[in-house]
Amino acid sequence: MSTREHTVAGPGGRALRVRDVGEPGGVPVVVHHGTPGSGGFYQRWRDDAAERGIRLIGYDRPGYGGSDRQAGRSVADVAADVEAICDQLGLARVLTHGRSGGGPHALACAALLGDRVAAAATLCSVGPFDAADLDFLAGMGEDNVVELGAAVAGESALAPLLEQLSERILAADPEELAGELASILSPPDVEVANAGLATELLESIRAGVGSTRVGWLDDDLAFVRSWGFELSSIAVPVALWQGRQDLMVPVAHGEWLAQHIPGVEAHLSDADGHLSIEQRRIGDVHAWLLERY
Repeated sequence: MSTREHTVAGPGGRALRVRDVGEPGGVPVVVHHGTPGSGGFYQRWRDDAAERGIRLIGYDRPGYGGSDRQAGRSVADVAADVEAICDQLGLARVLTHGRSGGGPHALACAALLGDRVAAAATLCSVGPFDAADLDFLAGMGEDNVVELGAAVAGESALAPLLEQLSERILAADPEELAGELASILSPPDVEVANAGLATELLESIRAGVGSTRVGWLDDDLAFVRSWGFELSSIAVPVALWQGRQDLMVPVAHGEWLAQHIPGVEAHLSDADGHLSIEQRRIGDVHAWLLERY
């Protein structure tokens, strides 16, 4: 499937870079990328979507890739961007899913866009930093603990750290990536990374933060503030997938979300980590969403 690219006018005239694949008349699924990342799609996702008649629609969150920055954005601000994308692509009703740092953004759309979102799913989503009953950093690998600790300290601490991390990651070859991310990759993640995912992951990261790190910066800052909406306000079907071996977003986050999203269907996998969920379970995610369209 070829990729169509669009530049959509977001709120305030900000440019939003959008990519979509699949037949224009296919069932639209809006995809929220991880942190850091960009609005492209893994080949496994494209293949599964094609088999199911899905039109995947991804976009670079503000500050990533081809999308203008929105300094100080909250997680909730994504809803207005997605609404603008849907309006300009002529999409009255969509499904949505988000992986990792995209998870909260998918949930924001489920909470704030009413009937426009038929159902939402998350893959290894982070939970809210300000939740009283979630130990946010417990069980995370060292790199993520350092990164999010810097986010709590503020932009002046986080920005130089992300420059260092970007330099290290962007310079890595696919064969080296698992070693560079050793503190946050569990065995299932190393397996899928070394089986080819590392190449696609690096392509996504380079497209998102190769020229500037502000999208990554603004994501991290948004994650350690209030998301700007209440999970209790979600009234559409939601499912989540989370691996118990995840060192990027520990399973406690998935367990917390399972307890606080109304009516959520939770799938907690003993065999998976973070990247492996994104690769191995996407067919399950797509099938679940399509049943609710």
